[in-house]
Amino acid sequence: MMHFKDLSKLMARPFTKLATRAPAGPAVSRYDRFGRRKGGVDVPKNHGRFALAIGLFAAVYLVIGARLVEWGVEPVQSAAYFRSANQIMSARPQIVDRNGRVLATDITTFSLFAEPRRIIDADEASELLLSVLPDLDPKWLFKRLSGDQGFVWLRRELTPSQKQAILDLGIPGVGFRPEKTRFYPGRSTAAYIVGHVNVDNQGTAGIEKWIDDDGFKALQTSGLATEADLKPVKLAMDLRVQHIVRDEVAQAMERYQALAAGGVVLDVETGEVVAMTSAPDYDPNIPSQALDKNRLNRMSAGLYEMGSTFKTFTTAMALDSGKVKITDSFDASRPIRIGGFTINDFHGKRRVLSVPEIFIYSSNIGTAQEAEKVGIPAHKAFLTKLGLLSRWQTELPEMATPTQPKEWKLINSITISFGHGVSTTPLNTAVAAAALMNGGRLIPPTFLPRTKAEADALATQVVDQRTSDEMRYLFRLNVADDRGSGNYANIPGYMVGGKTGTANKVVNGRYSNTAKFNAFLAAFPIDHPRYIVLTVVDEPKPEKGKYYATAGMNAAVMAGNIVRRSATFLGVRPEFGEEGKSLLVSY
Repeated sequence: MMHFKDLSKLMARPFTKLATRAPAGPAVSRYDRFGRRKGGVDVPKNHGRFALAIGLFAAVYLVIGARLVEWGVEPVQSAAYFRSANQIMSARPQIVDRNGRVLATDITTFSLFAEPRRIIDADEASELLLSVLPDLDPKWLFKRLSGDQGFVWLRRELTPSQKQAILDLGIPGVGFRPEKTRFYPGRSTAAYIVGHVNVDNQGTAGIEKWIDDDGFKALQTSGLATEADLKPVKLAMDLRVQHIVRDEVAQAMERYQALAAGGVVLDVETGEVVAMTSAPDYDPNIPSQALDKNRLNRMSAGLYEMGSTFKTFTTAMALDSGKVKITDSFDASRPIRIGGFTINDFHGKRRVLSVPEIFIYSSNIGTAQEAEKVGIPAHKAFLTKLGLLSRWQTELPEMATPTQPKEWKLINSITISFGHGVSTTPLNTAVAAAALMNGGRLIPPTFLPRTKAEADALATQVVDQRTSDEMRYLFRLNVADDRGSGNYANIPGYMVGGKTGTANKVVNGRYSNTAKFNAFLAAFPIDHPRYIVLTVVDEPKPEKGKYYATAGMNAAVMAGNIVRRSATFLGVRPEFGEEGKSLLVSY
């Protein structure tokens, strides 16, 4: 094949005159001694060489064209790798809290790739790379480098020091590609709401997954997800309150030596989830941690028998039905025996109890009689109306579906009245409680900002205003009265109300007397409720120096601490009455 340098030598060679052999006879030449045709007409002496040069140029361009065609039909595998890499570089929108604080953002990292066809010595290249990345499998690495592929990934998301060390090795056929990597500056603080992405920067949990399912994945695949056009996704969460809730939950885990704990703060007027977490949690920057079976979003994806917090809904049902008045009384002097079971009180008073006393003493006997007054069909319908038996559709994918008996019998209605026999999520419980505090309107929960007007358009009236007022009274009585089970949540100035719940857990098919799931359902300020605070503790032990591990001793303490620390951020100002105002002036 003629190369460019051969062609240039040929063009540089001087042209010689065309040799003309004289005929053998006495014929006379038609050219003079200067090579010109006699008669004054010139003839081209280099016509053949021009033709040769044109042919050579044409051959060179044919070779170039052939190579371009060859490169254009590279194996599909290489093209797929590059398309995949380009998709990975697609930006994702930032996730921010309600005040604009960044919860998730993109950063640029570099990933290591190789072109095996250009690797000169795969064995040497493997040894050099292993000196920087010793955790790679040597056999796997050698196999990757010794193949005939055009592009293979070797390691994603290198650290800057790793990248520089590999650059210093100077290995031919090895390079780096910039990628968009998700970074969560708050680490574990909001992991169960924000979620995380996989190695390809695709959402696999929490709001990150919702973003993809809501249309972003299609934009990303089509290459239209450009960073300049992506607006941040704003959440209803307040990062300051979220930090407080997580801190109190983590402290409770340690203080009560519990298996797990959790908390949620819900706006009763809009249905916004202002904060929610559970522990153990994980760092979304290390998404593999989420595979641990103990790292579960217990507040929305965990199902539990909520114990005596369900007495809130039984009492509200009885009052709203009109069959029970707040001034009524029930005989709680003797246990209830039904179907071979005995229903008793934890600390029974063994006397007739009024409806408020049934509530603050958390009487199983009295609550069961309230449910009997209403009837089984109405009981089931009421819990369904409050959303306690259905799966809420929210932006968060991790939402569990509550369970209930296939057939409701009298024994089921009685046990469900005080929180056994139905499993629901803590978030479902908080949403139902909000309806009892805000005037009787059930508002679907959301993790995105929502105005009160938007919430009003979605609200469903589930109980009368009078029932809501009476439940607010009972909530406050249970916390403010020394006889109430929730007085450890009584934070001065914030008018907290609530209901405890201590549920025996099912172990090996039977209710355990030692393993308990505790909860406290709080609302504040109770004279005009703005927020629900629900805390849970799974299998707590008695705090050091105390003998009991009931909900009033742990879950109520958690809720009180959350109210005390977060009220200012939530815009709730303390009210101390005339005495408190005088005290503030003196300071």
